[in-house]
Amino acid sequence: MTKYKVKSVVISRKPGEDKEDFWSAFIGLFQENNPHLKGRAPSKVIEFKKVEKVRVRDLRNISFYLMGNDLVINNLTEILLEQEGTIVTVTGKQELPK
Repeated sequence: MTKYKVKSVVISRKPGEDKEDFWSAFIGLFQENNPHLKGRAPSKVIEFKKVEKVRVRDLRNISFYLMGNDLVINNLTEILLEQEGTIVTVTGKQELPK
């Protein structure tokens, strides 16, 4: 498990090397909320190859953007990423606005 101090993440995907293979998951790490609205580049991108699914646990403020097929998680203080086999689990801490 790897821990990162970030404000937001964007979870994306791309096809695998062949049509029958699992896809790759990309998790972009950002130091501000809603980076997709500002065209910002991530401070770091984590790639997980051959992923069946990404689980998001213990986080409440998550947005799914249909135009880009991305999940955006804002108001983070830290994020933890773990891969076990073909499953990536994302957990972390959020400071939600009141």
